[in-house]
Amino acid sequence: MQKDARRTAELAARTSYGRLLAILASGSRDISAAEDLLSQAFVAALKSWPERGVPDNPDAWLLTAARNSQRNLIRHAKVRDGAALEMERHFQELSESQQDFPDERLKMLFVCAHPAIDAAMRTPLMLQIVLGLDAVRIGSAFLVAPSTMGQRLVRAKAKIRDSGLRFTVPDSDVLPERLIDVLNAIYAAFGAAWDEMPGAAEGDQGLAEEAIYLGRLIASLLPDEPEPKGLLALMLYCHARRAARRDEYGKFVPLKQQDSGKWSRDMIIEAEQLLTLASRAATFGQYQCEAAIQSVHVQRAITGITNHKALLALYDLLVAQCPTVGNLVSRAAMLLEAGDAQCAHEALAALPPDLTARYQPFWVTSAFVALELEESARAKAAFETAIALTEDPAVRTFLTGHAQRATG
Repeated sequence: MQKDARRTAELAARTSYGRLLAILASGSRDISAAEDLLSQAFVAALKSWPERGVPDNPDAWLLTAARNSQRNLIRHAKVRDGAALEMERHFQELSESQQDFPDERLKMLFVCAHPAIDAAMRTPLMLQIVLGLDAVRIGSAFLVAPSTMGQRLVRAKAKIRDSGLRFTVPDSDVLPERLIDVLNAIYAAFGAAWDEMPGAAEGDQGLAEEAIYLGRLIASLLPDEPEPKGLLALMLYCHARRAARRDEYGKFVPLKQQDSGKWSRDMIIEAEQLLTLASRAATFGQYQCEAAIQSVHVQRAITGITNHKALLALYDLLVAQCPTVGNLVSRAAMLLEAGDAQCAHEALAALPPDLTARYQPFWVTSAFVALELEESARAKAAFETAIALTEDPAVRTFLTGHAQRATG
């Protein structure tokens, strides 16, 4: 019983934390306080569930426990001002109107994209309070030390509390202005889950599904905007290949070696349809471009070849719109795959060292470029750095095997 209770609580923490926090914070507008209340609810669950059994709806139990703690705090403090009374009334309305757990995360995503919040912190803030990632994983995604990211997140949450930002989806004419930050957060969450998906815990695998679900919500909310469709298509293309990323022995399989017969045909068809619909807006954005790149890769299942000329044209468009380190490294990797190792080396050498020092894909690409150029010493050093930055055991084994070529 105790083991089942702990497992259920851990699963709820991974899969429902963001949704529960969004509901609590929408009532109080104090994210830090909502985090404390939810933490107390999880502690109470670990005490109660082993003795009384796991409830039929663990999420509802946790939310009720957190709301009860909130009400007790208000009563014990005997706060009489209008704001507190209004908060109590609002919590009562939430209890009555949100019993079916309507998705408050979408609302919170747009709150976190408010212009009053530092632009650099909008996506990290969404990743923590809406999608449940911790400062370590967020810091890793943004190449920032966990302690630094944690401090920045605390300041951003205080900004929301002190500014009294409205916890409502803004008017439709404002949504497009905040859209890119929301899309970035959803894709970052999907990327975090994608990195950990093979052999990952159930909750980590579910994060990818949650990202796709939120992508569908955004696409439905803004049907005339092409980029949500582009993002959803991009995630579906990638998710369609999840079964082919490992062989029957659990070994990592790179994209160009994957068995396309294991790709999900239904997801690919849906992604193609979304990309076609998005293209009708005649506004080509970052996520449509990335989805188009994945579409080119998908064509290999039909033609048996990869159209590197089309990929180069798309990557040139992508880095012109969004010249991030990730996109620039991906373009270099494509050049290597197309057989131009020297151009790939030059592209990598042009990147700022301070941005690439702990970026694992940079070192992986650098290692294979050096290997192709027969620069064994540089390849060995790059492989060592890449392996040190790799957490997935299967990917580490894959890199170790190739590193032996640089030394042997």
